[in-house]
Amino acid sequence: MALFRRKNIPVVGVDISSTSVKLLELTRSGGRYRVESYAVEPLPPNSVMEKNITDTQLVGEAIGRAVKKSGTRTRAAACAVAGSSVITKVISMPSNLGEDEMESQIQLEADQYIPYSLDEISLDYSIIGPSLTDPDRVNVLLAASRSDNVDIRVAALGVAGLEAKIVDVEAFALENAMALLAAQGGAVGQSHIVAVMDVGATSSTLSVLEDSKIIYTREQLFGGRQLTDEIQRRYGLSYEEAGLAKRQGGLPENYQPEVLKPFMESMAQEINRALQFFYSSSQVGTVDHVVIAGGCASIPGIDALVQSKIDTPVSIANPFASMTAASRVRAEALTNDAPALMIACGLALRSFDKWLA
Repeated sequence: MALFRRKNIPVVGVDISSTSVKLLELTRSGGRYRVESYAVEPLPPNSVMEKNITDTQLVGEAIGRAVKKSGTRTRAAACAVAGSSVITKVISMPSNLGEDEMESQIQLEADQYIPYSLDEISLDYSIIGPSLTDPDRVNVLLAASRSDNVDIRVAALGVAGLEAKIVDVEAFALENAMALLAAQGGAVGQSHIVAVMDVGATSSTLSVLEDSKIIYTREQLFGGRQLTDEIQRRYGLSYEEAGLAKRQGGLPENYQPEVLKPFMESMAQEINRALQFFYSSSQVGTVDHVVIAGGCASIPGIDALVQSKIDTPVSIANPFASMTAASRVRAEALTNDAPALMIACGLALRSFDKWLA
């Protein structure tokens, strides 16, 4: 299966993270998007480890529960592999090649760029645009991942009764979602260089985009599980109870000052550290805007705290700010989950790519 399978049909975006499955379905009418259905379903412990699926059946069953919870009837899906498992390379090709000729030529030349046997990988390409140095050539983005990374996601979707029509790359899905944020206007739309800090359960990823294209990515070990572990330790709860209490509240009065506030301070420090590492390893001296994504971005006040530490405008990711929603979608829940749905949103937007139209 190719990484960017081209199909003329709407898809649900399915983001498989380390602790949950996020499913999202969008429609579009008159240039405006609408959330038709969505669901977030927790994954059984250790069914995904370091972005690798370790139990296809359990993950597939969780996707199935998300499908049922969302109420979607769409059975075509888009999922993504982690950027760390994908090799990308921009190559130059003659512009006069037809699609079949270009595909054949890329297959012939791919072994120069991919350190695996071609029968072990899933490979695809996308034409970026004309070469700036030679008018008779075009720049082509080549992407490849080991087939087992792709196949195991396809299999998990299959357990849930979904058919994988597109297997994308998480970084490209994030670009898609960020382009949507930029189109909404506001500070993100007016910014030349935007940093996105996606704080997940076990790790955080800083992506820096220049004019909506990722120019830098770095992952570090920090995530919301540290807060869950501290709640579990401090209040003698099981891991599941701690996670539920973190989301729904009901913890003792000392939770805010003694547990949540120190975690927020640590989170702000980690974001600042990630930005300083980026500055030290690039020619960029500052970013224009910082967007916080991931589940931890829903903590009230985290944007103001981070902004006070880094002296750069900060906002919370919400790709649905200018969208409508179907009556079955709970608006309050969608707003709360929005920062964690960036990858799922980028995947769902694949339904409207011009090559799918």
